[in-house]
Amino acid sequence: MPSNEIVILCTVPNQETAGKVAQTLVEGKLAACVNIISGIVSVYHWKAELCRDNEFLCIIKSKESNFSKIEAAIRSIHPYEVPEVIALPIIQGHAPYLAWIHDVTI
Repeated sequence: MPSNEIVILCTVPNQETAGKVAQTLVEGKLAACVNIISGIVSVYHWKAELCRDNEFLCIIKSKESNFSKIEAAIRSIHPYEVPEVIALPIIQGHAPYLAWIHDVTI
């Protein structure tokens, strides 16, 4: 049964930014949980250059209705000109976990 829970992916340049994103979103009840993964290597083109950077990945669990607020919060914290903020739908999941997402977010 499809639901409106989402996972948002956001790469950041350092642990400090990752912590600020996580704390802001969870304290503000915009996200139920943010996992921070270190050791990410991103390879991409930016302004006609091939770039390779070490980054952190924030995996954010929330509801689709919170996406625009989450995006705005991340953009206010994030140092990148164009931060990655992409949402993936949760097609299926453990029902109590999905209910918890709803219970702890606005």
